[in-house]
This record gives sequence, structure tokens and C-alpha cells, in this order.
Amino acid sequence: MSDTAAPAPEKEWPNWFGPVLVLLGGICIGFAPIGLRLGTDGAGPGDLGPQGIAFWRYVFALPILFMMIAVTQKRLPAKPNPYVVIAGVCFAVDIGLWHWSLTLTTVANSTFIVNLGNIGVGLTAWLFLKERPTPIWGIAVVIAIAGAAALSLGGISGAGDARPLALRGDILAFGAAILVSCYMVASKVARRTLGGLDTIFWLTAVELVTAVFLIALFKENWLPADMSGFIVPFFLAIIVQVAGQGLIITGLGHTPASVAGVLIVVQPVVAAAISWRLFGEVLAPLQIGGCLFILFGILLAQSGHRKSVSKPSQNSITSFVD
Repeated sequence: MSDTAAPAPEKEWPNWFGPVLVLLGGICIGFAPIGLRLGTDGAGPGDLGPQGIAFWRYVFALPILFMMIAVTQKRLPAKPNPYVVIAGVCFAVDIGLWHWSLTLTTVANSTFIVNLGNIGVGLTAWLFLKERPTPIWGIAVVIAIAGAAALSLGGISGAGDARPLALRGDILAFGAAILVSCYMVASKVARRTLGGLDTIFWLTAVELVTAVFLIALFKENWLPADMSGFIVPFFLAIIVQVAGQGLIITGLGHTPASVAGVLIVVQPVVAAAISWRLFGEVLAPLQIGGCLFILFGILLAQSGHRKSVSKPSQNSITSFVD
């Protein structure tokens, strides 16, 4: 195998291909807070904390991604560029803050705030990548924000004395939201010279290194109390890191960043629906309406994308499997 092998020639895909990948990736990412809650609820002093779970998620995902490149493309990962390093650091710190916030506030609330960063991707891409969003995108963003706000705020009543603690979680989630925008835009630029698998591999490698510092900073355990503590990180590695993040990174090569940011807002819908069943975080009628608004906003954003794009962008890179 050679680490200098050129990536496969770019394929032309229909306009809906990239957005569908991003949407599917967002659905997979929606399982991230569920896995974390399962891993931290009832955890004892010797168990993994939020940062430890993230660390092992990257550890399990990295060799899988390496083997995928070696088997499907018969080469070593391509040389990373500076943007994939920036994106990896932003993502790892984002996950660190998000995981911390999930221990202080509800799944729906934290996921809503973090997803404000996804919506802000469109503005960031407009400023730095000159990707001017369509007018329909602006309408879709307003609808998605309204739906996400209803999904979050509709569950606050009855929180009582827990709100001061939840406010800390909300602030941490807001910090994560800022990093989400940086991660998405940096990943978009990284995809200009890297294929999908190469990008997700180097993102995971950088995230792993960053997670080492986060565990030390938060003074968490490096190993779980027993082998069962590895179940949740392994689940997150497969569903969220490899499938979810991989689909999103691949879709970014074929989708305007502004549209991708709206599509990923499907995450809180998935997280809230599953949390309703698993954790008893029952959705009020207002929250259910919020979910419908989010889904309508996603549909509208994609509708605008289909009307404004006639062929893949010249910056689009090869697909996830090249």
C-alpha cells in the first residue's frame, strides 16, 4: 500500500445525494446524547465520565476507519491539511462541552442549544466561504429555530429548583454551539483536498489527542470499572463517529454548508423522541409541534437547495467510500 495514491476521480451525483447523507448523519448523531445518558446515569466513582466516554469513542472508531481506507482504497490515509486539524480540535472540545452540559440539563434542551451552532453554519459559510444562502434558507432557518425553541422551552415547566443547575448546562451547550459552526466550516474547507474517509479518519485522530487533554483537565477515569463500561463508547463509535460523522462529512462535499446546517437540526428530534421512551422525558404538545416545525424547516431548506443547484460544486470531493 502507498500513502501517496491519488484519490479516485470525482463522481457526479444527483442534487439530493449530499443532503440525504447529511440528514442520515444527523439522525445517527441524534443517538449521541442517548448513549451518553445511558453511560453516565448511575455511574459510580470508578466508571467513565463524559470525557472518558468520548475518548473511548474515538479510540474504537480510529482503527475501524483505518481499515476502511486500507481495504476499500488499498492505501494509507492521505496527508492531512491544517483545516482538518482545526475542525478536529473544535469538534472534540464541542463534544467535551456538550457531554458536560448533558449531565446538568435535559437531553432536548442541550441538543437544541448546540444545534443553534448548526444553523449558524450558514452565516459563517457566507462570511468565510462566500457561500451565499438562498432566500428560502432564511425562512427555513426561522422555522427550524422556532421549532427547536418549542422543543426545548416546552419542557421547562416544572423544573423548579433544578433550573440554576440546568442554566450551567445551557451555558456549556452554548459554548459547544459556537464550536459546532467552526467545526462544520473547517470540515467543509478540509474536504476540498481530502476524500470523505480521509477527512473523518484525521478528524477522529485529532479528536482522540484532544480528548486526552480533556480527560486530564476534568480529572476523569481513563478506564471503566469493568468491561461493560466499554459498551456505550463502542456503540457511539459505530453509530455516531463512523456512521454519523462520516455521513455528514461526506455530505458536506456535495451540499452547501448553509443547507447542511439546517438538515442536521434533525438531531434534537431524534434525541427527544428516544429520550421520551428511555428516560421518561415526556414531550408536551408544544414540543411535539416543535418537532414538526423542525422537520418542515428541513424540508424547506432542501427544497431551496434543489432549486438553486444544477450541478455539484467544483469544490465537491469524492464520496465517503470514494
